[in-house]
Amino acid sequence: MDWQGQKLAELLMQVLLVSFAVVAFAIGYVQGSFRTMLMTYAYGLGFTTLLTVPNWPFYNRHPLKWLDPSEAEKHPKPVIGNSSPKKKVAKK
Repeated sequence: MDWQGQKLAELLMQVLLVSFAVVAFAIGYVQGSFRTMLMTYAYGLGFTTLLTVPNWPFYNRHPLKWLDPSEAEKHPKPVIGNSSPKKKVAKK
């Protein structure tokens, strides 16, 4: 799954869960049944999980271009330096 696919999956998850919560509350309120509300939300949760968790092809529309290993050896590796500030020694 690419970066844009992850963003899409998260957006779909948020929208679907809130939508199913509103619909489940409305159905449960109209029917006066807490069980019906929970079951409706549970089905929505299952549907959302099936839509967002697997790596579906529409989440891979923007694949990353990885550097070829032989090409990577030609470029120098970054040096990690000591980024902590040096302590100043006070003279007396």
